[in-house]
Amino acid sequence: MLESTSAKTAKNAPVRQDTLLSLLQAVLAQRDVTGVLRQLENSFGTITGFDRVNLLLPDPHAGRPCLHYRPGPGAGSASLEFVQLGDSPATQIFSTPKNLQCSGAAFRRNYPKSAGLFPYLGLSAYCMLPLQMNGQVLGGIEFIKSAEKSFNDDELLQLEQIAEVVAVAMDGILERAMLQAREEQTRKEREDFRVLVEVTNAALSKLEMNELAKEVSHAIRRYFGFDYVSLDVCDLSTQQLRTHSVLYQTSGESGFDSIEMPMNESLSGQVVMSQRKALLEQREIERTAGKYSQIRMLAQKGFQMILALPLISGDKARGALKLGHKKPYTFTQDKFDLLEQIAARLAMVFDNALAYQEISALKDKLTRENLYLSEEIRNYADFDEIVSVSLSMKTVLQQVEMVAASDVTVLILGETGTGKELIARAIHNLSTRSAHTMVKMNCAAVPSGLIESDLFGHEKGAYTGAQSQRIGRFELADKGTLFLDEVGDIPLDLQPKLLRVLQEREIERLGGSRVIPVDVRVIAATNCDLRQMVIERQYRSDLYYRLNVFPIILPPLRERPEDIPVLVRFFTQKHARRMNRHIESIPSDIIARLVQMPWPGNVRELENVIERAIILTRGTVLELPLNELQYQPAPSSWQPHAPSSPLASLAPPAVQSSRSAPLEDDGNDDDRVRILRVLRETNGIVAGPKGAAMRLGMKRTTLLSRMQRLGISAKNFDETDWCEQS
Repeated sequence: MLESTSAKTAKNAPVRQDTLLSLLQAVLAQRDVTGVLRQLENSFGTITGFDRVNLLLPDPHAGRPCLHYRPGPGAGSASLEFVQLGDSPATQIFSTPKNLQCSGAAFRRNYPKSAGLFPYLGLSAYCMLPLQMNGQVLGGIEFIKSAEKSFNDDELLQLEQIAEVVAVAMDGILERAMLQAREEQTRKEREDFRVLVEVTNAALSKLEMNELAKEVSHAIRRYFGFDYVSLDVCDLSTQQLRTHSVLYQTSGESGFDSIEMPMNESLSGQVVMSQRKALLEQREIERTAGKYSQIRMLAQKGFQMILALPLISGDKARGALKLGHKKPYTFTQDKFDLLEQIAARLAMVFDNALAYQEISALKDKLTRENLYLSEEIRNYADFDEIVSVSLSMKTVLQQVEMVAASDVTVLILGETGTGKELIARAIHNLSTRSAHTMVKMNCAAVPSGLIESDLFGHEKGAYTGAQSQRIGRFELADKGTLFLDEVGDIPLDLQPKLLRVLQEREIERLGGSRVIPVDVRVIAATNCDLRQMVIERQYRSDLYYRLNVFPIILPPLRERPEDIPVLVRFFTQKHARRMNRHIESIPSDIIARLVQMPWPGNVRELENVIERAIILTRGTVLELPLNELQYQPAPSSWQPHAPSSPLASLAPPAVQSSRSAPLEDDGNDDDRVRILRVLRETNGIVAGPKGAAMRLGMKRTTLLSRMQRLGISAKNFDETDWCEQS
């Protein structure tokens, strides 16, 4: 029997050897692992007696070994990663390259975890050989039998020959695979770099945060396909977070939203505080929806994946990049790495954008400050010839600016010559009616019998001498402003008609019956005490209250002596230019004397004095005979009453208990003693709630003017000075 078997083996050996050589050549012709496995199982298995073959080879992409096998006849190849192999002996081939063979029972006993894997199911005999080329281990090859028999010596010899040929074949295949892997890696790196450049350029092209979020979201969506992209900015000082998000619809359209919320109410806030990314799958999204409103909104829209990455610059997290997808999304490590690189770039862009916002805010602030300073330098140049540096006039001009934009009636109160018409023109020029005419009427200059016709107009034949139709001042001022100067001189019988026009905004011409609507803003002015006239029944109270909607009180010139030097220079330049005279300087003693004058005629009187001085001047220095200024004007009795002034509530409360008796205007010795006593009590303090001006019941500027006339100085005032002066 043995001889018969040996003879049979010897007889068939040459055939099998020739077949083996031809099949080995077929293996060398294969271009990939699948072809090698198919060729080995279909051809060599019938010769050497194995049923399946596995190849353990390094993965050129992952850099870790993988086990390649065929899951069934006619199928391609499948693979298991290194970590999935468990305790398989193949995992030791790179550290211990040696032959290994065992029975199925021994394999299941020694490698129980691997025995349950598909490549080893139904194993009855196992043989593993290393694949070596030029002393280098390329991997390993496993031969598996399913029948109850082991590999004999001839089969093992043939398996070793097969292993040598497979090593040669795999050397070429692995070299090509490594080359392709390097090319693919190069392409991927170029693609990743392109994405980084595209996102960075898109981010750098916009500095305004909303536009920045839109550009970045479009760039990220083109590469990753996310349905939701949000850039969230955190303010750690206020613990507030503002989201700038873009939500893409199935149609491709996008909707932008920007909202602000506390950091602890947002997933991005949690990511910023922890500086760690958060990946939410569908289950986590449903669980977190009750805590964060934005996550709840995305959950309601069917999102199944949300990723939030912190935007860290240096050691601070500036915000977060939040991404979402409506379908399950597979994240590889490469995608995570690329998104983290994008987040790092965006963090730097955030720094630029936030710095730009700070610079823009500072620039806007500087612009506003420059405008304010320009306004201050121009001394209210928008108010035509209103020249002033005093606080009292500055308050008046602030009231003018406040009321100009509205359309209410304004009542200007002040002594003769204080510039009421200039204030009225300033209100008109700053109002929305400035493009139309400001019509003026001096009610004191028109005869009482003609005031009605002058205001409302008349029809032809309305009275004797009315030979033609006449348009009144109200119609002329339609869409504009009507300035009624000396409104206190309007006759009592005409006041109801004026009141009707102010209330109804319509007129009837004298002698006519047609109602004519008019759109006129009325600005009235008077040097009379209208409130006292109402008490004395010389003026209708209803008309007074209609005119007194917004009263503006002009201070007399004697109460703002600091304006006198400025006005002197202004009037000198104005009239010298008009008279073609060249005045280079004004003596300081003249200005000092002008400051001491009471000026009952106010600014108009001062202007007349300067105009006369220019006429008398023969050189380039203003000449003003001081003896012409030595007169004692009668004290003014005008005192405005404006209890309904909208600014009255802003005035400081009077301290009646600490006030002294009011001072007279004649500047007698009793006044001097009283001022010295109050200055001693206030330690030389003039202004303020505890100052001498408050105690004496007068304005600071009036007290300073009175002290200057009486030769009293509070600059270095002490008890010794008081004793000497008193």
